[in-house]
This record gives sequence, C-alpha cells and structure tokens, in this order.
Amino acid sequence: MARRPVFQEVTDTGPRPAQPQGGMIDAGHKGARGAIRLWLIVLFVLVVAMIALGGATRLTGSGLSITEWKPVTGAIPPMDAAGWQAEFDKYKLIPQFQLVNPDMDLAGFKQIYWWEWSHRLLGRLVGLIWAAGFVFFWATKRIPTGWVPRLLGLGVLGGAQGAIGWWMVHSGLSGDMVRVASYRLATHLGLAFAILGLIAWYVLALSRSEADLMRARRAGEAKLFSMTTGLMHLAFLQILIGALVAGIDAGRQYTGWPTMGGEWVPAAIWDAALGWRNFFENPALVQFIHRAVGYLLAVFAVIVFLRGRRSPHPVTRGAFGAMMAAVAVQIALGIMNVIHASPLPLALAHQLGAVLLFTLILRARHNARYPYETSVRGTVR
Repeated sequence: MARRPVFQEVTDTGPRPAQPQGGMIDAGHKGARGAIRLWLIVLFVLVVAMIALGGATRLTGSGLSITEWKPVTGAIPPMDAAGWQAEFDKYKLIPQFQLVNPDMDLAGFKQIYWWEWSHRLLGRLVGLIWAAGFVFFWATKRIPTGWVPRLLGLGVLGGAQGAIGWWMVHSGLSGDMVRVASYRLATHLGLAFAILGLIAWYVLALSRSEADLMRARRAGEAKLFSMTTGLMHLAFLQILIGALVAGIDAGRQYTGWPTMGGEWVPAAIWDAALGWRNFFENPALVQFIHRAVGYLLAVFAVIVFLRGRRSPHPVTRGAFGAMMAAVAVQIALGIMNVIHASPLPLALAHQLGAVLLFTLILRARHNARYPYETSVRGTVR
C-alpha cells in the first residue's frame, strides 16, 4: 500500500462513530418553555387583577349584588329596564338590602352590580385563557416532559376557586348575614394566593432549562431555603388573617397605633357569648392577632434577610434585599390603613403590597434553592 504524505487530506467514506447524545436530563421533550412561560405570565397578571378587583368589590359592599350563580349565561348583564328591575328585585330579598341598604334605588344598585359583574367576568376570562392555552400546548405537543399535571392542576384549582367564590357569596344571602362569612372570604383569598404562588414558581422554573436547574440545585443553600419556606408559610397565614380582618371590617374599628383604642390589649378582646367564634367574628381579637402576627413576620423577615445577605451568590443576595424592602413597604401601608380606617385606595394598595411581598418571598426562595452560578466575570444566567 502506497504511503500518503503526512499533511494530505483524506476523505473518509466509511461509517462514522456514534456521537454522544447527552445525559438523561436532555433526553426528555423540552417543549415550548418560553411560550408557556409567557402564557403563565399573562395568567399571573390576570390573577393579580382578580385579587385587586375582588378587594374593591368587598370594600364597596358589592359582593352580594348578584344573587345567582350562572357560570355561562351570567356573563351577559341586564340589557333593558325590565332586566335591571328583575335583578334589583332579587337583591331586595336578601338581608343586606333589608338591613343595610333599604333606601337604595336602581341607580345605586347598578353601581354595586357592575363591580361584582366585572369581578365574575374577569374570572371567566382567566378560565378561558387557561383553557385555550392548555389545549393549544397539549394538542401541539409543546408541553415539556412532566409539566402536563402541573399546568392541568392550575385549571382544576381555578375551577375550584369559582365554586368556592359562590360558596362564599351564598353565605350572605340568607339569615341575618349582611356580608359574606369571613372564614369563607379567607378561604377564597387563600386559594387565590395559592394559585398565584404556583404560577409564580412555574414562571421562575421555566425561565431556565432543566439542565441549568439541575446544576444550580447542587449549589443550593438548604438552610436558607428552609428558612424562606417558613417565612412564606407565615406570610400566607398573615394573608388569611388579613382576609378575616377585611371580612368583618375590623380594620376600621380600632384606628390607633401602636395601641388599640388606647390599650395595648383591648378590653373587648374576648366575648364569652361568641366562644370560639371570637377568632372569626370579634373585631378586637381578629385585629389584635393580625397586628401580632405582623410584628412576628417582620422580625422573622429580618432574620431571614440577614441570613440571605451571607449568600455567596449576588443574585440571591439581591432577591432577599428586594424582599426586605417589600416587607418595609407593607408594614408602612398596614400602619397607614389602621390610622386612616382603611379607605379604598390605601386598602387596595395594602392588598397589592401583600401580592408583591408574597411573590418576592417566592423569588428569594427559588434563588436559595436554584442559585445563579457566578464566576470572576460575573453572573452566569
């Protein structure tokens, strides 16, 4: 066989060796992570709007203006004078009209009707956008491996939220109730925040590849993650207690700070006639608990923040700094609400502040578990 020069090009026509295919982390269906993330961001914004509009509906006393639950046909408001009168006549049959608004005319009824109708319409819109997005991504097989149950679960929780919303409204339509039951309001708001938290977590997870998350988890800070998880749970509890305060207008009955009616512990904190219902129906006790948990949350947040500042990852430290700033803003809004007896703008700002704080706690928690890698050249995203 003739020898070839050392630098002569040789065309290889034989079989090529198999190329490495990557590990198991790369073997699954990656799907349209960016598009699904955008869809979830839209849902996140709509759920925030639902929470804000729900708060406005409660603060304006509009939540009982629609006395029937019609998931489909209820999307169409009254179209003529007869239709409006029929809706008003239904409202006249419930205790809120008879005991609180007996002098209300049709014009006044329309004002509260539109608040509740808008809230329900937005809920329907959220459901439609979820359904359209899920069916599209599922039918076109663009959902990443393992994500179908998570995205389907959001829809199931959304459907449950609609049913719980009617369960809440129904509590104020009979007996001597002039508003919805506070514990049902807390359930309704709590599920809204649970859905919001899941969406936020999924958005954060989809912002990076599965391989990147797997690598980042090896550098995760277990202790910081655990502490932030505890803070998240405490913040969620405070949100539920805030709903109890809102449900009985307790925030408008003790307007002093730091004392309550000039007392550190109000004399009316326990009514023997109410028994265990004091925790849901006694304004003094409910607001006292809300304040106490708020102080506890602030102290715990400082402890978690100081631990987060010791993280070796700059992005993680920044996330905990943003979280602590939101805590300070929320405390200020809470005090202002107490002093000014919860006017609509301040009350809505406080409620949206809770959304911001809860989201930033989740973001800090995610960064504690999946920190961004750093190098001498900066953060690797």
